[in-house]
Amino acid sequence: MLKQRILTAAVLLPLFVAALFYLPHLQWGLLLCCALVVAGSEWGRLAGMHGALRWIYAGVLGVAALTLLLLEHRGTFAQSFLHSSTGRFLYVLDVVFWIAIVPVWLYLRRNVRAPLLLGLVGALVLLPFWHALVWLQHTPGRLLAVLALVWIADTCAYFAGRAFGRHKLAPQISPGKTWEGVAGALAGVAACWWILSAATPASGPLPVSLIAALALVMISILGDLFESWLKRMAGQKDSGKLLPGHGGLLDRIDALTPTLPLAALYFAYPALRM
Repeated sequence: MLKQRILTAAVLLPLFVAALFYLPHLQWGLLLCCALVVAGSEWGRLAGMHGALRWIYAGVLGVAALTLLLLEHRGTFAQSFLHSSTGRFLYVLDVVFWIAIVPVWLYLRRNVRAPLLLGLVGALVLLPFWHALVWLQHTPGRLLAVLALVWIADTCAYFAGRAFGRHKLAPQISPGKTWEGVAGALAGVAACWWILSAATPASGPLPVSLIAALALVMISILGDLFESWLKRMAGQKDSGKLLPGHGGLLDRIDALTPTLPLAALYFAYPALRM
């Protein structure tokens, strides 16, 4: 399994980085619209949608994203959707969902099998994530740094958990995760972010950027746990079979879905970095 994961990442990562740095913004957004439709179909499956309904749901998400992309491209918004009142509301609602609702949902382990409700949750999770991924391409190095932060955290948590894991983080949701893994993720990211921040002072004062990085690590763990709970509610091991060794697209982006909108807000509004 680990070998398959590494091989898949070795093939996809260079393609992703090349697209991130070299695709024009509109084409980058269109590519991500396609990825959103795939992620939406996987979410629909976990939500209990069957047959055509699942693809209708994914298509609606794709059309909503495409409409927003074209509106931004035409300059309908003064700066970007993120700076509009509607965009701020959607982003803040997304952050509130992750910070205030998801922890309670996971703590209570509510088994929700209402496709409409879970579909609305999926839209709230996936659309801001998609838009943040599109918007952050304006500064591709910054986006890559945020992605690398989550990937480093995931890698450090995996190896620290395997080496030292004794205390389960959420055994009824994701039995493989441990508190030692969380500590490894925080320690690994703190070390890497310290070096990165020293090399790129434009990212903000070190203490602020370090706190922001650790906050992103913690919320990325929520994203991972929430998708694990969705799969458990649906009785599925993976969200799909698109990526050998990884499962579905949602299995690869679960930790990123809460972190990228929060990172976009952090970079879009300088007051948050003071």
